[in-house]
Amino acid sequence: MNQAELRHRIRANTHQDEHQAVTQLLHSNPLSSKAREQVLNDARNLVTDCRKDKNSSGTLDAFLLEFGLSNAEGVALMCLAEALLRVPDALTADRLIAEKIRGGNWGAHSGKSESLFVNASTWGLMLTGQLVSLDAEITQHTDSWLKRLTATLGEPVIRTAVMQAMKIMGGQYVLGRTIEEGIKRGGKQNDQSTRFSFDMLGEGARTDLVAQQYLRAYSAAIDEIGKTIDPNEQVEQANGISVKLSALHPRYYYAQQHLVMDELLPRIKQLCLQAKQYNIGLSIDAEEAYRLDISLDIFEALARDPDLEGWQGLGFVLQAYQKRAPHVAKWLIGLARETNRRLLVRLVKGAYWDAEIKHAQELGLESYPVFTRKANTDLCYQQCAVILLDAQTEIFPQFATHNAYTASMILSLAGDREFEFQRLHGMGHILYAQLKTRLQKQGKALPVRVYAPIGNHSDLLPYLVRRLLENGANSSFVNRFLDHQTPVEQLLDDTRHEVTQSFPYQHSKIAIPAEIFADAGEPRANTKGIDLDSPLETSKLLASIASTSAEPLLTHSIIDGQAVEGELQPSYNPADNSQLIGHYSKADNQSIEQALASATAAQPSWDQQGSATRADLLNKVADLLERDCSQLMAVVSIEAGRTLDDGVSEVREAIDFCRYYALQAKELINGPVHGHGVFLCISPWNFPLAIFVGQIAAALAAGNTVIAKPAAQTPAIAACAVRLFHEAGVPTAALHLVLGSGSQIGQLLIPDSRVAGIAFTGSTHTAQTINQQLAQRPGGPIPFIAETGGQNCMIVDSTALPEQVVDDVITSAFLSAGQRCSALRVLFIQSDIADQTLDMLSGAMAAIQAGDPRLLSSDLGPVIDRGAQQELETHIQRMHKEARLVAKVELPEQCQQGSFVAPHVFELQSLDQLTEEVFGPILHVIRYKAEQLPEVIQQINNTGYGLTLGIHSRIEAFAETVYRNTIAGNTYINCNMVGAVVGVNPFGGRGLSGTGPKAGGPNYLLRFSTSKAPMDSHEAYSPELDHSPHNTKAVSTAMQAIAKWQATSVDSRVLIIKQCAPEFAPIIEPIAREKLANPIQLPGPTGEDNRLSLLGRGPILLAVTQADTIAAAEKQIASALLCGCPVIIAADHSQRAALEAIQTSYQQAALPSGLLQLEPLQSLAGMVKDNGIEGMVANSLNKDSSQIRQLMAQRTGSIIPLIEWPENDRGYNYHWLLWFLSERTRTENLVARGGNTQLFNLAE
Repeated sequence: MNQAELRHRIRANTHQDEHQAVTQLLHSNPLSSKAREQVLNDARNLVTDCRKDKNSSGTLDAFLLEFGLSNAEGVALMCLAEALLRVPDALTADRLIAEKIRGGNWGAHSGKSESLFVNASTWGLMLTGQLVSLDAEITQHTDSWLKRLTATLGEPVIRTAVMQAMKIMGGQYVLGRTIEEGIKRGGKQNDQSTRFSFDMLGEGARTDLVAQQYLRAYSAAIDEIGKTIDPNEQVEQANGISVKLSALHPRYYYAQQHLVMDELLPRIKQLCLQAKQYNIGLSIDAEEAYRLDISLDIFEALARDPDLEGWQGLGFVLQAYQKRAPHVAKWLIGLARETNRRLLVRLVKGAYWDAEIKHAQELGLESYPVFTRKANTDLCYQQCAVILLDAQTEIFPQFATHNAYTASMILSLAGDREFEFQRLHGMGHILYAQLKTRLQKQGKALPVRVYAPIGNHSDLLPYLVRRLLENGANSSFVNRFLDHQTPVEQLLDDTRHEVTQSFPYQHSKIAIPAEIFADAGEPRANTKGIDLDSPLETSKLLASIASTSAEPLLTHSIIDGQAVEGELQPSYNPADNSQLIGHYSKADNQSIEQALASATAAQPSWDQQGSATRADLLNKVADLLERDCSQLMAVVSIEAGRTLDDGVSEVREAIDFCRYYALQAKELINGPVHGHGVFLCISPWNFPLAIFVGQIAAALAAGNTVIAKPAAQTPAIAACAVRLFHEAGVPTAALHLVLGSGSQIGQLLIPDSRVAGIAFTGSTHTAQTINQQLAQRPGGPIPFIAETGGQNCMIVDSTALPEQVVDDVITSAFLSAGQRCSALRVLFIQSDIADQTLDMLSGAMAAIQAGDPRLLSSDLGPVIDRGAQQELETHIQRMHKEARLVAKVELPEQCQQGSFVAPHVFELQSLDQLTEEVFGPILHVIRYKAEQLPEVIQQINNTGYGLTLGIHSRIEAFAETVYRNTIAGNTYINCNMVGAVVGVNPFGGRGLSGTGPKAGGPNYLLRFSTSKAPMDSHEAYSPELDHSPHNTKAVSTAMQAIAKWQATSVDSRVLIIKQCAPEFAPIIEPIAREKLANPIQLPGPTGEDNRLSLLGRGPILLAVTQADTIAAAEKQIASALLCGCPVIIAADHSQRAALEAIQTSYQQAALPSGLLQLEPLQSLAGMVKDNGIEGMVANSLNKDSSQIRQLMAQRTGSIIPLIEWPENDRGYNYHWLLWFLSERTRTENLVARGGNTQLFNLAE
């Protein structure tokens, strides 16, 4: 097989089915049964000998054995190790230490270890940096002693001590702070035969400045290593260096291939030329699987470079946990033959396993690039070892392992052939000391090279975390190696036997990406994605996009399945405003009327088809969207200016909406629940496919027919989607597409009584206008589901990892050119780390590539049109006058023809400088001091918006404080704050940011459905109103009381309700306990925690007129209070005495003050317009409530519901109670707490 064929096979097997891959490996059997038995016996004897050695257990080995990743204390120490060394300010460091130490059950570990260090002196080391003798009180009452000591000594002393301990831990893994120190220490700590491969700590440079610093550090290290080299030594016997390519360039990705080959390749070549000069080895370190293909391009270029001819020190690191590793090994051998080289190949198992699993799940890849079982990786390691050992002329094999079985297996396979072992500094020294002793008795040498990181303690974080994860996992050999409680028979088994013990061969608790939701109990597929790091997939995608883009777009309204032609209007490419991409026409009034009449007539039969039939059709729509993914991406790109990365996620989201709502329809909508009638769905241009499809799918699933009105800028993608709905079997009369301006279509349809509901995504101002128009309609309230804008903020404290903050800020603020409702607008950053982080952000922004969104290399596309561009440029000009420019992206010349806006970052003094949302790639930064956090929270809440919020902190209490005291509908902790996934991060805001419920959430479909039969409303609901100023104190009192009440448990609330409404309590108690008591745990990728909570929406205004019954009012009060809402009763004077009695009963039941207040009915008009009121309850069912709704629509604050009293007790159901509730989604990156410990400890 030639090199081209091997390269194709490598690419084709990236996500090979694991069972198939392991089956292929099992067909190869390099060791006989007898040889395997001997290897196993040798390995077990080796472990036994290591355990007998009294000097074998170092302090860190014992430490990790006791505080592994299966207990909270181990994870707490992981988090401390990862975060503490970089925290610059004392206050935050003290808070971090206090949380991690005081929250642990340290006493549970007392006396458990045989190590004096762990059993008696763990905290002596942690608190003083040296071993101390501790008395019995300390060793027997560790918890109370530790916490009392913390209180006695004070935080500064503890901080200093713990910092010292973290540095000691780091010193176990890092050979020296400088290359000179490392060379010196290496020689002292190891015997003379030990070789080293030095590595300059650092990876993933975010800026070119940092990349250049790493380049200089590598270059200086090579010079220092070169000084120690004996000119007569072969390269295999000399010290060498390992280089991470991600440290040498900030855009080391396949999508930036031209940039990488033009800029990164010369840098690594420069280092190779230096290494050649000294005749030392230089190995290119392995990194994430998605970088493998581009790394092979670089490696091949180096191997074929004539300037490097004659140098035999070029090395490659091969990861055995990748399924394609054997093919890569064969490709390396072929490359060596063609270039007349003997390549150094270090075989490792792989260090990014948990990240690979998560990455594949998030992207919806076909399978994982890595094996899910450790035994499968071990089998692949064995196969790769055979391949490499059999190519002695072409390869010098280097086997990196700390596993006794693997080492014994290599010795058996190798025989007298050349190779060397490698181990990490700080690991494996016990194992190899025993091996050397054994082989010396046989007259043999054991060549061992130590992989030795060099760098400051603050630079070791990513490396340290990987080492601790590997060592601390229960499944790790290293973790249990010296544990006498683990029998050697349990610790070690024959690899082939371990593999075949499980069938099929994939881990039973790690579902393939497509099945992660089904595995979590939600029977729907995780939508398939496109791997944009795969040359095979991207070549097909780009060809399809080029073909689709070449066809002009011709779009008309679609009424009853037919295109209704009209006067053609031109459409231009936002990336190049001179390029005509097609034409569209607008619907005239007659066509709009036809659509409405048809949809109205079709709705009863569509509703009667039943939810199961509708669900099946939506699943067919999803399949068609998946089939046409690349063509849809092309239209989205050329019409809306969205990049390919945006396009993949948008099509996937549209598919997810269809499948999720299909599932919801089957599970939720059954029995006497029906659609409202005709729904008008108004969608935006920023997600012209996903939101458009989501609204339609939800409305159809609930039994409504739909008139879909897309944004004027994106008619073509809307027409593509509608045609797919029809192709799937949705009746043409059930779904119509009308094109035109919002004002034209809105004036015709919104006042029309045949429109039974509206779903809208757009600006807050437009939503309020629609609400006012709906209020003019006679009759009852019309369902209006609005998702609007936000002033989205992120708060970063000094424990946050700057590299992660920069990554997430760039994604959150500039992805989709900042044209996302969820996009980050304001970054609050703690002053102590502001300069460092903003410098890194500025450098990272310089690497952003703007250009044609149809190119794989484009990170940034245009904004939607010239109008949007001009608005943003006007804001930029204003900011230049009022704020400090931190950074901006320089746009290339080819962007001048399009509506591109360069990303900018401005520093403000206060959030008050922003009066409205800026919908584009402009980020505003505000510094704050640690003690000013309450003021920051108040500034955010004062905006009235509550869409998305980001938090970056390693202190859980900090994140919890911010979360509980802000109102954002979606909160993201230690991750980016855009790209909500259907069913995982249900999306929607609170306050000025939306009405709820959340799109892609479990309650969304309920708002599109009803259990009531529509009735004509002739009787007016018109309580006597006084328009004079109301008592604002009642509202402010209620708002002050709400936080404490919402923090009260559902049990406590139920107890009070039972005392005050004993007959009604049994009706709603079961609902409250099921739905309100605990957050809903949502499924999602590994390493995340996603939860949906239902909270009281806020102060509720209850109208009690003379005609209303006190019995009904009792139920309204109980319902609101149980949901966590304060109640203000606006009551007729004739009802006051009875209501005062109810108020007194609640006071006697210990209801906190301010939660139930009584005001005169005449104050209703003023109160309902108070922005502190979040909902109104009235006995207006089947009456004309337009008068009160018009008052409600005059509010300048959030759009609130008119909650109508049910006709009978059956109406007090979850569907109805949802009106009192507001949803909040919380998404947390658990890896930031100290690694994906759940995945590492996952047992079958």
